[in-house]
Amino acid sequence: MSSPFAEIDPQKSTSAMDLRVRFCETDLMGIVHHGSYLVYFEAGRVEWLRRRGVTYADWASRGVHLPVVEAHVGYKAPSRFDDLLVVETTLAELRSVSMKFSYVIRRGTTTIAEGWTRLGCIDDKHKLLRIPDHMRDVLLASEATA
Repeated sequence: MSSPFAEIDPQKSTSAMDLRVRFCETDLMGIVHHGSYLVYFEAGRVEWLRRRGVTYADWASRGVHLPVVEAHVGYKAPSRFDDLLVVETTLAELRSVSMKFSYVIRRGTTTIAEGWTRLGCIDDKHKLLRIPDHMRDVLLASEATA
């Protein structure tokens, strides 16, 4: 029986982007609100795809959508307004109808948060869809642009 997992090349599966904390992302204590980290994960994921030459809109226009179906965030250290963070996004798992991205957010050498999201692949009618070959090729590719 064949594995439901695609073989992921670790040399190709990670991208990093800079992100500066905006004031609106902080709470009354002046610390980044816990929910903002899921937004940072999404920004990392969108950039991860962009660096492979595609956007969510490209796939949505073909009737393929990738909703988040599960998420986890572990908070390690606080971050504050105007901190410069690096969001490292890695395709950790690719199955026939879902994928899992992992994330590490750092300020310098300090890890701020770690986590992951699982995305399902669905069609325009919200029915589960096998990830099309053209998408799988993109997901398994290295960065095309920096």
